[in-house]
Amino acid sequence: MDIGRDTIPGAQSVARAARLLRLVTAGGDAGVPVAELARQADLTRPTAHRLLTALAHEGLLDQDERSGRWMPGPELYLMGTVAASRYDITAIARDVVRSLAVRTEESAFLSVRRGDETVCLLREDGSFPIRSFVLSEGVRFPLGVASAGLAILAFLPPHDVDAYFARHQELPENWGASHGEKRLRARLADTKSRGCSVNPGLIVEGSYGMGAAVFDRDGHPQWALSLTGVEFRFGPDRLPELTRTLLAHAHELTTRIAAQRR
Repeated sequence: MDIGRDTIPGAQSVARAARLLRLVTAGGDAGVPVAELARQADLTRPTAHRLLTALAHEGLLDQDERSGRWMPGPELYLMGTVAASRYDITAIARDVVRSLAVRTEESAFLSVRRGDETVCLLREDGSFPIRSFVLSEGVRFPLGVASAGLAILAFLPPHDVDAYFARHQELPENWGASHGEKRLRARLADTKSRGCSVNPGLIVEGSYGMGAAVFDRDGHPQWALSLTGVEFRFGPDRLPELTRTLLAHAHELTTRIAAQRR
């Protein structure tokens, strides 16, 4: 029997707490103020503060005494070290990401799919002195927004893509008209055709990105390698070579994952 989340007692509170945990971890070392967390989680400030305080009581969050900002707590670290043995591929991916940055001279990244989002796990900066800072470790984007999520979404089964659009009709409102379903589906088709995604400054003007899906043993796109840089570095003179290099590194990592998990 399939029981919907809304019919499970306490599910709404759990979902709200989980949303706050994700927002705090995405905020990094600087921490996030309660007002910003409440806004992003679509909660009243008293409700957000009550949930944050409960999470801090369990050691999942900390609050800086001087700034009042919320940060990840020690229990999250302990939980993460246990989960890492099952889910973390950074150990086998780090040199691949570094090689991608060296070969292209651009910033290179590894992201993982978590539900309807991607989370950046690794960043390696290339030697080119002008860089894009759209993405860094811990930053989350909805699938289809940044180049990594666009690459993953493009290679999901069609019924999963349809369900994703049904769940997220707010994308153009939050991320601009270029993320409306019709235009986003066109980019998905282009991604499948060329094998990797191209994000021409759709998040930050002048900051370009490319992404290639990395697959698990069952052929599901669970991760992505991506590149970001300034616009003139992704022109027609470099794009073919960047595409070949990115796809080669994504294939190498897919092969490593398959070999490791046999």
